[in-house]
Amino acid sequence: MSTSVRRTGAARQRLLDAALALFTERGVNGTSLQMIADALGVTKAAVYHQFPSKDEIVLAVIAPAVDQLRALVAAADAAPTPAAGREIVLEGMTGLVVAHRRLAAVLLVDRTVAYLLRDVALGELEARIDRHLAGADPTPEVRVAVAMVGASIMNIGIDQRLQDLDDETLRENILLGAHRLLGIRSTRRSRPVPPASRGVSPASGTAHR
Repeated sequence: MSTSVRRTGAARQRLLDAALALFTERGVNGTSLQMIADALGVTKAAVYHQFPSKDEIVLAVIAPAVDQLRALVAAADAAPTPAAGREIVLEGMTGLVVAHRRLAAVLLVDRTVAYLLRDVALGELEARIDRHLAGADPTPEVRVAVAMVGASIMNIGIDQRLQDLDDETLRENILLGAHRLLGIRSTRRSRPVPPASRGVSPASGTAHR
């Protein structure tokens, strides 16, 4: 196997994919550059050629999701009505978490990632998201409901009890639950669990009795 990583888009993405897999399994602190190099079958020097530090790798792994979050907030800001902006936020956040389940796990449990993201202005994005979900002058009840929705969307995406659900089933049912928590009338209906996965434990692959 080659002992170098060429600075190409495909090679860079392979490195980021390998890093994310290790971050998910071991955490950022538990993952070394040597482990990433070993996973790729290259030298540590080859990894340094792509990224000067592990922190740079972490930020590169997270960057696409952060960019998507910025884009959906901008789209919500430009929506013609508050209700439309709220739906853009709900659907966008849900889609992000479902599409990036492994990354969501790293974001939630690794304090190193939170530290690295301090300069990415996530707090400002979160405030704009809350404004779209809560509306103007929200009551304490609404504020609590918005906090519950935000936390639930992030956590549900990585809940091991739901790993048997396909992405579309999970997405639709997260949105349905979010609407209920926020007291929004919805035309959505619960998407049933596919028969093939119903009653099957994702950990053991055996049916529940």
